[in-house]
Amino acid sequence: MNTVRTPEIIDHHRRHLFGVAAATVAAAQLGAIGIAGAQSGGTGTVASRTLNPRTSFSSMKQIDAGLLSVGYAEDGPADGPPVILLHGWPYDIYSYVDVAPLLAEAGYRVIVPYLRGYGTTRFLSDATPRNGQQAALASDIVALMDALNIQKAVVAGYDWGARTANIIAALWPERCKALVSVSGYLIGSQELNRMPLPPKAELQWWYQYYFATERGRAGYEKYTRDFARLIWELASPKWAFDDATFERSAAAFDNPDHVAISIHNYRWRLGLAPGEPEYNALEKKLAALPAIGVPTITMEGDANGAPHPDPAAYAKKFSGKYEHRLISGGIGHNLPQEAPQAFAQAVIDVGKF
Repeated sequence: MNTVRTPEIIDHHRRHLFGVAAATVAAAQLGAIGIAGAQSGGTGTVASRTLNPRTSFSSMKQIDAGLLSVGYAEDGPADGPPVILLHGWPYDIYSYVDVAPLLAEAGYRVIVPYLRGYGTTRFLSDATPRNGQQAALASDIVALMDALNIQKAVVAGYDWGARTANIIAALWPERCKALVSVSGYLIGSQELNRMPLPPKAELQWWYQYYFATERGRAGYEKYTRDFARLIWELASPKWAFDDATFERSAAAFDNPDHVAISIHNYRWRLGLAPGEPEYNALEKKLAALPAIGVPTITMEGDANGAPHPDPAAYAKKFSGKYEHRLISGGIGHNLPQEAPQAFAQAVIDVGKF
């Protein structure tokens, strides 16, 4: 799950760190932008359609890209406008198993990659550090776009995927036509993560501190599926997923690098594990919390059990055309899998901004 501590989460009175005005001003601005319900959308073409749930993708592929051999699902016409859908932790590409065909039917070329440490994605060299820092994951997706000859795409995601999409939009805006981001602005820095939270807020990050210990690493390695299932239940308390749905995604955690990437990601955030020097320049830019100028729709489920910032806190970080949508109906952290029609509609709509 996302555990970047934005200044709004740390202390809502410190919003100047995030370049956001006082809460009442930000809320007023957000109100001017508008909050849409689950069935909203510019055309209504997806939200009004009867959904036939899927259990597989139309095609699975593999390609060398940068440091990785990337496994990915692809759907839709090869000459359609591209959209890249990015998953989170501890989830996988099946978060988009119902989103992908909806977008394909709308004419999009849909690419859904396994992030490093998941599914069939593998490092090309055993010598490459199993690095989970935010700049590394974003660089992976830019390399994937290069390998697929995709110059520019709509980029969309939640959790780790939303942060990765944020970074691409902020640092490589020429590669990002538009952005859909669940839980909004999630770019962080090690410096921000050093700031302590009130005790009740710290409690929400329990697994991050667990992972900071050798006991936590060993525990996650031994009980990966049990751990992931617990996170799913906590993050989406009203999502009644069945065993088959969970097991389809849990297979992605059998990746030999999954534990190492997961542990490094959370330790790096707390400054307990080093990053790689090649990403220092990118991380320096990200530490300044750059504004995002590409057209953006942010989304939030009304039953997200994972820690997440208030939409009013991050609205001003999006300097281009922007809209926020609240998705109602007991929708939790894994928004694209829990509300695929609303997510697909957001992708379609933001591409028309």
